[in-house]
Amino acid sequence: MAQQKPHLNLAFIGHVDHGKSTLVGRTMYETGAVDQHVIDEYRKEASAKGKATFEFAWVMDSLKEERERGVTIDIAHQRFDTDKYYFTVVDCPGHRDFIKNMITGASQADAAVLVVAAPDGVMAQTREHVFLSRTLGVSQLIVAVNKMDATTPPYDEKRYNEVKDEVGKLLRMVGFKVEEIPFIPVSAYEGDNIVKKSDNTSWYKGPTMLEAMNNIKEPQKPTNLPLRVPVQDVYTISGVGTVPVGRVETGVMKKNDKIIFQPANVVGEVKSIEMHHEEAPEAGPGDNIGWNVRGVSKKDIRRGDVCGHVEKPPTVAKEFKAQIVVLQHPSAISVGYTPVFHCHTAQVACTVTEILAKLDPRTGSVKEQNPAFIKAGDAAIIMVTPSKPMVIEKVKEIPQLGRFAIRDMGQTIAAGMCMDVVPR
Repeated sequence: MAQQKPHLNLAFIGHVDHGKSTLVGRTMYETGAVDQHVIDEYRKEASAKGKATFEFAWVMDSLKEERERGVTIDIAHQRFDTDKYYFTVVDCPGHRDFIKNMITGASQADAAVLVVAAPDGVMAQTREHVFLSRTLGVSQLIVAVNKMDATTPPYDEKRYNEVKDEVGKLLRMVGFKVEEIPFIPVSAYEGDNIVKKSDNTSWYKGPTMLEAMNNIKEPQKPTNLPLRVPVQDVYTISGVGTVPVGRVETGVMKKNDKIIFQPANVVGEVKSIEMHHEEAPEAGPGDNIGWNVRGVSKKDIRRGDVCGHVEKPPTVAKEFKAQIVVLQHPSAISVGYTPVFHCHTAQVACTVTEILAKLDPRTGSVKEQNPAFIKAGDAAIIMVTPSKPMVIEKVKEIPQLGRFAIRDMGQTIAAGMCMDVVPR
C-alpha cells in the first residue's frame, strides 16, 4: 500500500466579497483537482449571465448548490493535493457555516487562509473571523492579500504594505505571531503567486500560496492525551463477541489494555483491534477501529458512550460550564431552554440552567453579566445540566471532546466549547 500523504484541513476565511471562493477555485484548478474544461464551461456560463470573472468562484458555489440539494459530491471536489499534503477545504461561504464547521470538530481546521482584498483592507468580518479562528484553536495562518490586480496602480507595493500592517495589527491583538505568517500578494482571478511567482509583483520575495501551504507544520497527533474513543456502534459477532466501533480521538489503544466505557460505567479488556479489516497491535488518533472487548456485552454499551483507560476514565458531567455562539434562533434563549447537545457521538438533551455572561463576539470581552436571554449573534457563557449522564471534557484538556453543536427544530442553533465540568 502506498504511504498516504498526511491530511490537513484548511479553512478559507475572511470578509464576504474578498474573493475566498475564487481563491479556492483557482487553487483547486492549479493543483489539478478541477479540470480546465470545467473552468471553460463555467466561464461561458458566467459571461452569458453577465457574471464574467466568476468562473473560479462557481467551482465552489456549484458545489454549494449540490450540497444544499443533497446531491452527493465526489470528495475530490473539496480536496486538493500538493506534493507534500492532501488538503480538505473547510469552505466557509457564510459566517454561520464557518462557526458551525469549526466548532463541531468534524472539520477542525489545522490551518487557515485569511483572504483580505487589497483595495478594501480589513472589514468587519475580517475582524470577526480572525477572533473566532483564534478562539476555536487555529494556530497556523496564511494571509492572502487578494485582488492585487485591482489596486491603483495595479500590483501596487505601497498598498500591499498598508494592508499588511493593518492586518498584522489585528493578528497581534489576538495573539498570533505575525513574524511567522506569510502575507502573499495574489490575484486569485489572474492567478498571480498562486503556484508560480508572478512578474507583476517582482518586488515580493516571499513564498507563493502553494509553497506556503507546503510550509504548514503538520499538527501533532494527540497521542500524549488520555485515550478517548467515542462509540459509534456496537456489534455482537458470533464466535468473536462484543465489538464496538469508533474513531480514536486521542491517546493510544493497545491489545490487552484495561478499558472503561462511560457513562455506562462498565470495565473490560481489549482482546483485539481491527482496522481496514486487518488486525492491528495498536491504534491512535484518527484511526477508525473495531475493537473486541472481553467482559462487556452488547446490552451494556451504546452509541455516545466513550471508551478510555481505567486509570484515566472519561469525565461524566453532572453539569458543565460552556462558551457558546448562538448562530440562529427564532426567538431568544433563556434559562430552562432544553435543546439537544451533539458532542462526539452523543446526543443528549441538556438544560441551560444559568446564563452567566454575554460576550462581545468580536473581542471576547464581557458585555453583560447574567443577562435574561441571549439571541442570534450573541456569544455567552452558560451553565448546562444534561438530562442523562454524558461524557464531555474541558476543551483546554481534551479539545476533541470539548466541542459541541446545539440543535433544535431541525437546525443548528448554536455551537460551543466546554470550559469546566462538575463531574458526577
